[in-house]
Amino acid sequence: MTAFFGPVLAVFARIVIAFSVMFLMPLAWAWQLDAPALRNIWLRSLGLTLVVGLILMLLTKNHRRELAVRDGFLLVNLVWLVLPALSAVPLLLAIDGLSWTDAYFEAMSALTATGATVLSGLDALPVSVNVWRCFLQLVGGLGIMLLVVAVLPLLGLGGVQLYKAETPGPMKDARLTPRIAETARGLWGVYGVLSVACLLAYHTAGMSWADAFMHMCTTMGLGGFSSHDASFGHWNSPLMEAVAVLFMGLAGISFARYFIVWRARSLRSLVRDQEVRAYVAVLLAASVVLTGVLVVHGTQATLLDDVRAAVFHVVSLATTTGYASQDYTLWPVFAPVLLLSLGCYVSCAGSTGGGIKMVRMILLFKRTHRELVRAVHPNVVNPITLGRNVIPVSVMASVVAFMLIYIAAIVGLTMLMLLSGLDMVTAFSAVVATLNNIGPGLGLVGPSANFGVLTDFQTWVCTVAMWMGRLELLAVMVLFVPQFWRR
Repeated sequence: MTAFFGPVLAVFARIVIAFSVMFLMPLAWAWQLDAPALRNIWLRSLGLTLVVGLILMLLTKNHRRELAVRDGFLLVNLVWLVLPALSAVPLLLAIDGLSWTDAYFEAMSALTATGATVLSGLDALPVSVNVWRCFLQLVGGLGIMLLVVAVLPLLGLGGVQLYKAETPGPMKDARLTPRIAETARGLWGVYGVLSVACLLAYHTAGMSWADAFMHMCTTMGLGGFSSHDASFGHWNSPLMEAVAVLFMGLAGISFARYFIVWRARSLRSLVRDQEVRAYVAVLLAASVVLTGVLVVHGTQATLLDDVRAAVFHVVSLATTTGYASQDYTLWPVFAPVLLLSLGCYVSCAGSTGGGIKMVRMILLFKRTHRELVRAVHPNVVNPITLGRNVIPVSVMASVVAFMLIYIAAIVGLTMLMLLSGLDMVTAFSAVVATLNNIGPGLGLVGPSANFGVLTDFQTWVCTVAMWMGRLELLAVMVLFVPQFWRR
């Protein structure tokens, strides 16, 4: 048993130690803006995390070897189950009356960049607490494991298996550079440059430095947490919403594409990318349709307000960010259902968004088209392609398997929510919103409410949905296959 788990725990120990450094961010804000008691909470949380990591490292110091594929899956799941627990500790200590269930849910929502919250009265929370919630979304957005992959070579440990298990989307074997660590550092470099640009843009648009930092974190992470209960409705600023639309739109595209653009010094690969073109087309089409719906029903004062509301909420929900400038559940019922459905598939693979991913939808559409052609011409040779590349059968099999598990997960988790006594709209939308890492749902968990109305059982169901959605289902479900545990 030690030989089986030892190498995984040895790497995990170093991840926990590295993660303890993250607590310095809220500590720095607390030192400037919060009471001394808050500083102690962040110091104690940092110390606890560091001690846990050091103890694990000492216990596993003799267990070092190259990770196998199975080890990668175990490690990724361990990280996304345990780090939220460590992240929840300061929330539990800093927020009066917060239960462990709600604290863990909030931390899981942050690290998975979901944006579903159980908290109200955000405007009154200490700055460092809101910073922590939002900063976790920046870290978790692209994947904390990807950051660790860049560090592992320095520890003498390989990271290929971690990269494959963590990277979202079906095309996981494609590398941008010959060395996996260089790839990871390149992606984080792009992430960092866009994050700084977003921070400066928000501050220039009128946000304080604290709000600009927090909303930069949740925009680039496509998480959607805010420091205000009213989210972007707190400012009612077209300029701030425009900044959000720009950077949410950019973050919804694969960061690998930006890395390739930077290396080639050309936009050609971005413009020619079939997934990016489909992504932009869907955002534009949905914005036009929703604008028309709002105009017909007269929900806004002017045509410009209709366009502004439609574009902001389409981009926000489609990229799985979840910001809101107003309660869109009060619009005609077509509108909130459209917005929730967009969040299920629009964001690109390799972005910080959740959901099925646009590339999978493209491949499924092409697979369907091929079968229809074959029904008419049984002997035709019609391979599935993406751009100029023929898609391997193994990739298509993975996509089909993903969709089957995705549908089964939605049905199964929704039935659990209904069994607990929740109404159909709230149950279904809560599962869809958390499994796709969108954030707000409909009904009792809509944009003007939060997930705090759920019972502990319902909250844990949504927590499991976020965990499964962040690791794109297959990385979680493989743990339940008996063959996975056999030597």
